[in-house]
Amino acid sequence: MGVELKINGARYAVVSDLHTHTRFSHGVGTIEANVRAAIALGLKQVGIADHGPGHIGFGVPRKRLAEMKAEIIRLRREHPEIEILFGVEANILVPDGRLDVKPNEYDYFDYICAGWHFGAVGGMTPAGIGSTLGNMARKTAKKAKSQQIRRNTDMIVGAILGGGMKFLTHPGVNAPVDMMEVAEAAAKTGTLLEINTSYMSITAEIIKKIMDTGVHFVINSDAHTPKRVGDFAEAAWLIEESGLDPARVVNLARI
Repeated sequence: MGVELKINGARYAVVSDLHTHTRFSHGVGTIEANVRAAIALGLKQVGIADHGPGHIGFGVPRKRLAEMKAEIIRLRREHPEIEILFGVEANILVPDGRLDVKPNEYDYFDYICAGWHFGAVGGMTPAGIGSTLGNMARKTAKKAKSQQIRRNTDMIVGAILGGGMKFLTHPGVNAPVDMMEVAEAAAKTGTLLEINTSYMSITAEIIKKIMDTGVHFVINSDAHTPKRVGDFAEAAWLIEESGLDPARVVNLARI
């Protein structure tokens, strides 16, 4: 059935968790441990989305991707009761929003999600280093300078418009952006915005502001340990508070 949430007195189930990490990047558990945790919760789908190779600290080297894929194929045979997907959380690179996963590699994965992260600096270019240092100093919209928000927004929108991305991970975390522009680009391309229950970077106020764009959402845990797989509780409050129609959340089903 999935993980039950009560929203405005009605019962819903979150049926998938497509953003989970393992020790292949900077999680602490195995792929199998995440799968078993998802099965225990009754999820229909679980996605393994470790970081792409462009992160200098914890990106998965390309040579290890085949190892991950083989493990997932093995687990699919052993656990037909759940759909196990091989994803990747690509890193958005400055200044133009390229992903560190190349377009000719997209078909190797079941889906691509992407976000901006400290340490993914486009090959240590001056622009990449400058963006990282600026965002480290002013991580929130209240502290960010207008040119910083403009640069971040152009980068994120460029990544969305570039295509291939299923959902944008933790929008606005550590890289303040104009969320209206991001939502408009996401709606135009059919890219989902993530309600990330690790960061809760999208607030009720933001959802109210961007709702008319028609953008859709996906709830994910961004689990870095098997114990957090399927931890969606905070999403219920956010949906209620913002007035978001649960039908706009693609992995939420009415019970």
